[in-house]
Amino acid sequence: MDRKYQVLQQLKNAEAGLSYGLHVFGDHIAKREKYRSIDGIQAVHFYLMQKYHWLPAVVRSMSDEDLRFCLTEEMDGWVLPGDARE
Repeated sequence: MDRKYQVLQQLKNAEAGLSYGLHVFGDHIAKREKYRSIDGIQAVHFYLMQKYHWLPAVVRSMSDEDLRFCLTEEMDGWVLPGDARE
């Protein structure tokens, strides 16, 4: 495989891992906040709407990178639960 494609593949795998972690953190938020009908990325969106009084369209338009930035303090020290790891 060409070096360029190896680097690109590594980058995309890293991005996918970060996105996956954000979705799993959403499950953590849903459990902590006792959300009954949402989890994953929807829980992340709902939590940020409630915390910052942002409109759904604003939160949904944010990139995963921006969502993680907004959750930096909440995610500090959090690790993927064992059942979410490979």
